[in-house]
Amino acid sequence: MSFHAGRGCPRGRLPAPGQIYHPAPPRYHYDPSAAPGPVYNPQGGSSYMPPHPDFMSFHFPPPSQASNTLPQCPIRPPVFTEPPPFPPPPPHSSDGSTPMPIQNSYPYMMPNIPPPPLPPMPPSVPPTMPYPPTYPMSYPPQPQLPPPPSFNPAYGQPSGSFKPERSRPPLHYKTDSCSRSPERLRHHDDHRHRGHSYSEYGSRHNREFGGEKRDRGCSSERRRSDSPRRCKSDYDRGRVSSRHRSRDRYRHRDDPGSPSSDRHRKHARNRSGSRERKRRRVEEDKERRTDGSSSSRERSVNSSRSREAEEITIDRHEEDRGQEELHKPAWIRCTHAENYYSNDPMDQVGDSTVVGTSKLRDLYERFEEELGKRQERAKSIRPKWEPPKTKLDQDQDESSSESECESDGGGSTCSSSSDSEVFDVIAEIKRKKAHPDRLHDELWYNDPGQMNDGPLCKCSAKARRTGIRHSIYPGEQPVKQCRPMNNNAGKLFHYRITVSPPTNFLTDRPTVIEYDDHEYLFEGFSCFSHTPLTSIPLCRVIRFNIDYTIHFIEEMAPENYCVKGLELFSSYLFKDILELYDWNLTDPEENSPLGCQRFHFMPRFVRFLPDGGKEVLSMHQVLLYLLHSSKPLVPEEEIANMLQWEELEWQKYAEECKGMIVTNPGMKPSSVRIDQLDREQFNSSVITFPIIVHFGIRPAQLSYAGDPQYQKLWKSYVKLRHLLANSPKVKQIDKQKLMQREEALQKIRQKNTMRREVTVELSSQGFWKTGIRSDVCQHAMMLPVLTHHIRYHQCLMHLDKLIGYMFKERCLLQLAMTHPSHHLNFGMNPDHARNSLSNCGIRQPKYGDRKVHHMYMRKKGINTLINIMSRLGQDDPSPSRINHNERLEFLGDAVVEFLTSVHLYHLFPSLEEGGLATYRTAIVQNQHLAMLAKKLELDRFMLYAHGPDLCRESDLRHAMANCFEALIGAVYLEGGLEEAKDLFGRLLFNTEDMREVWLNYPPHPLQVQEPLTDRQLIESSPVLQKLTNFEDAIGVLFTHVRLLARAFTLRTVGFNHLTLGHNQRMEFLGDSIMQLVATEYLFIHFPDHHEGHLTLLRSSLVNNRTQAKVAEELGMQEFAITNDKTKRPVALRTKTLADLLESFIAALYIDKDLEFVHTFMNVCFFPRLKEFILNQDWNDPKSQLQQCCLTLRTEGKEPDIPLYKTLQTVGPSHARTYTVAVYFKGERIGCGKGPSIQQAEMGAAMDALEKYNFPQMAHQKRFIERKYRQELKEMRRERERQERDSDEG
Repeated sequence: MSFHAGRGCPRGRLPAPGQIYHPAPPRYHYDPSAAPGPVYNPQGGSSYMPPHPDFMSFHFPPPSQASNTLPQCPIRPPVFTEPPPFPPPPPHSSDGSTPMPIQNSYPYMMPNIPPPPLPPMPPSVPPTMPYPPTYPMSYPPQPQLPPPPSFNPAYGQPSGSFKPERSRPPLHYKTDSCSRSPERLRHHDDHRHRGHSYSEYGSRHNREFGGEKRDRGCSSERRRSDSPRRCKSDYDRGRVSSRHRSRDRYRHRDDPGSPSSDRHRKHARNRSGSRERKRRRVEEDKERRTDGSSSSRERSVNSSRSREAEEITIDRHEEDRGQEELHKPAWIRCTHAENYYSNDPMDQVGDSTVVGTSKLRDLYERFEEELGKRQERAKSIRPKWEPPKTKLDQDQDESSSESECESDGGGSTCSSSSDSEVFDVIAEIKRKKAHPDRLHDELWYNDPGQMNDGPLCKCSAKARRTGIRHSIYPGEQPVKQCRPMNNNAGKLFHYRITVSPPTNFLTDRPTVIEYDDHEYLFEGFSCFSHTPLTSIPLCRVIRFNIDYTIHFIEEMAPENYCVKGLELFSSYLFKDILELYDWNLTDPEENSPLGCQRFHFMPRFVRFLPDGGKEVLSMHQVLLYLLHSSKPLVPEEEIANMLQWEELEWQKYAEECKGMIVTNPGMKPSSVRIDQLDREQFNSSVITFPIIVHFGIRPAQLSYAGDPQYQKLWKSYVKLRHLLANSPKVKQIDKQKLMQREEALQKIRQKNTMRREVTVELSSQGFWKTGIRSDVCQHAMMLPVLTHHIRYHQCLMHLDKLIGYMFKERCLLQLAMTHPSHHLNFGMNPDHARNSLSNCGIRQPKYGDRKVHHMYMRKKGINTLINIMSRLGQDDPSPSRINHNERLEFLGDAVVEFLTSVHLYHLFPSLEEGGLATYRTAIVQNQHLAMLAKKLELDRFMLYAHGPDLCRESDLRHAMANCFEALIGAVYLEGGLEEAKDLFGRLLFNTEDMREVWLNYPPHPLQVQEPLTDRQLIESSPVLQKLTNFEDAIGVLFTHVRLLARAFTLRTVGFNHLTLGHNQRMEFLGDSIMQLVATEYLFIHFPDHHEGHLTLLRSSLVNNRTQAKVAEELGMQEFAITNDKTKRPVALRTKTLADLLESFIAALYIDKDLEFVHTFMNVCFFPRLKEFILNQDWNDPKSQLQQCCLTLRTEGKEPDIPLYKTLQTVGPSHARTYTVAVYFKGERIGCGKGPSIQQAEMGAAMDALEKYNFPQMAHQKRFIERKYRQELKEMRRERERQERDSDEG
């Protein structure tokens, strides 16, 4: 190859090879039980992969020493890590200074990192050569996870810290300093010792440059001629050639009998260096053992252990540095243009633009004629099949014929959401099975707009015009067409796409293209985008029960390609091979002008260069490889000769075809992966084509998972098992009934028609080779997910403009828009993705833990409730792993209620508490919030399941209201209270005047009378003088002390000029303030709790009982202002004490700020949460009793619930005492007394929980005792100490 001055670098000397690991040859196996009778005979026994002398090993270049550090993800800190001193210092004066940024971390949020330094130029480049920079200087901030082990198997949470606001101390988020857990470290150590890598590929380079000693001095022709003899001798001696050793070492990844593990690319020098150090260490230990001294033995053992630890640390550091290199932009060059490309004569800006020559145009025409139109030709010659119409087709025709689908308040926007619709799934599946072009009964195929059991979209014509679920992204504009015979380097942005961890993406038989005496391995795809992918977080997706991260790294683009070649390849791979018909990268609207695809993809076949760079195969070479590979799998004219081949020659051909994708144009599905190829003939008089054996997966709709009988039996089995587990005494007949259902389930699972794993046998007649293997398909199926992720985050930037606030944490905004129904993310038709993965993906993917789907999402069930509610708050909060907006909605609801209460309180100073509550209810109700959400067009940005979940207008409006609250919560977390207040005010009022009135509310009337301070009135007022003692007790000096007096003035006191009224209005405001502060604290410090669990904790924290207890501890009843002239101490009721505390909170907020309220509740309220959790006091006795009773329900009967009856009422009307009894299953289980019926019922429920033997209560107590034994002992000791002190006092 010649050197091109403007595009690449001169080739340097390749490194010497390291030691090559040679595993044993694989075993060829096949299941004889699955063989057909007369025409198929499986072959067992061992087999041999014939040698290929032109397959050499390749070693990775040494990694650079550069390290990559990541910044943190900011988010607003709501509360403190520990209770700060009370009172806080006075607030700072507003001097216009910009507050410091606030830091936080979120698992969905990826940090925006600064541009990394440009990689050094290759040392072999002359200094005078006009070599362009490795990648553009305007490298956009690319969010990345900590560099994973050759594509990070586990997400490392970024560390971060909060910056304090005013007097609030910093809140730090805890994170691991290491990017991998101990389990991951052991996992990668196993790989390091096993030595799995790609380093053996491309060993021809090593031999050409003196890599192997025995080949030095030999010409390439001599080496090629000697290789067959050498491989033959290896076979005679029971060994395998180097090429097959390098391939066989990966074969056990997909073989069922081999240990499965992730394969990470390692440097051979690391492995060989480690082995050399261990060998030297063993020799030194042998020498020391011969010395004979016991002390010397001990010293040698200690020194060897320390050296071993140091060497392990060194190995890990070297390994980490090598892994970091994989996620850094690397300099690349393209292979030679070979007269297919030339410099663009119109290139005036020097952006390395190249154009295709006539030779390339001829190649494109040939590729389009031979491969591009092959499917169309095959389908055109087949008779057209008109399937019988079902009821669903008639409904769809009626739905699509309506131009508009107007809906009233309770109407429906989706044709499938009506209660009267009956969709016969079984009939639809039978209709698709009857297609005459089906390749096999057990292979499912893709049709445009269709899932396996019916249409993908059952929405009305109106609903199809909007929504992310219909691939309509707000704010997208058509893209101008690219020049087809040009690489458009001046307008496209290039990104390398990698997936971490590499599990299920590195195969034993990768796609390899041989060119110019080198081998180029497939490593993924390049993405060419029309817009820079800035401020877009990394894409995370769950496949095979494994959490994957898709990285897109900006690099210098390869040059030798044209856009038309990329489109031809994409059409061939994604449409003809994988049949992804519903993946649309252009504007889906019919009336939109035809534009260019938003993304172009190029397969990356690379070889590593000795100086750290890569050489990417030019696109025309990829197309030539596909054309050259497109041959009949078994040519008809050669079938007789192939059947006469010797066993060794046939096994060689079968092994070459194993794992390859073959296609049968016109069939459904058209392409399938070859897992085994057998040629056995059972009838000597009839020649039959060899059999393709494919191991696939039956769709869930056709297995027991989709069988209605199985589902019904499974639900009854689970229900009965749960009832028996909670029953105090299990009967023998119930045990037998449970065993019978379990046996019935097992019988259904064992049916061949219900099993997910299927073995498909196909005749090889009509099949064509593609040259593509399953690794290309595995990577290709991640591209729809990535493009959906990018397009969605780009449309969220349009939402930023609508709300008037730019989110720095993009994934926080995505979280606010994610409905709980949104689970799977395929970026397209989910059944199409599953079918293509089953037909063309890897044979045996490695699956992770099934719990990854519901590990942090499950919230139903009494046991789940006890498990979650037994978790204590985190002092160093970690990000929540719940990936929908319910928690943000919980926070946003408190923010909206707080903002509404504060503004109404100040705007209507003479309105009583009842009027304020009425106005607040009208503003915060879901119907009004849905109208505000409609102003922001949130329904166009929401992520929810494409099904009947939100098809009813009422359900959709409710979801929009929740989404709006989640958005307010997200703005509050990142931008603070002021940003949330401005957004809410802008949406409430359309006119500027009303908006100004709402946002700029007047101060309190007491503050208006004395703008600066009113403490000068203390000398003349005995009431105020008494309140100074309370100020001294709590350590807060009020600027307007009359606000404190107003807070302590009870309702019985009439109007007076000192306080201008009683404290009921302040109680209305204080309740909303406490709700917000408590909600914020719980949201941050309890990340594993769902919305319902947080609500239970908040209700246990902010209730009359807890508030009255805090008020008593502070002695507030002594300072209450009443109309009693005797000035005797008054015994206040629990509700009155709680109102006093809420009024004090409101006075503290009005006079000081919200930060003082945070500090007060950190000292007086939040430490009580630990006691509530350990004592399981997060639920009131009545609710707890009902839960225990429900666990004892009988199968097939209505659940028994406790019934309360009032037995007696005594005393005068103003001081009555009620006696209430509670009954369960006709038996009285408890009794209680109280001044009200509600309190008497609470007492009866508490008495029942103590006396009645509920198994659930016993289980709950044992669970807490086992989990927090030490904490409970300390709590009991503290309680006993307090009782002794009170007795002595």
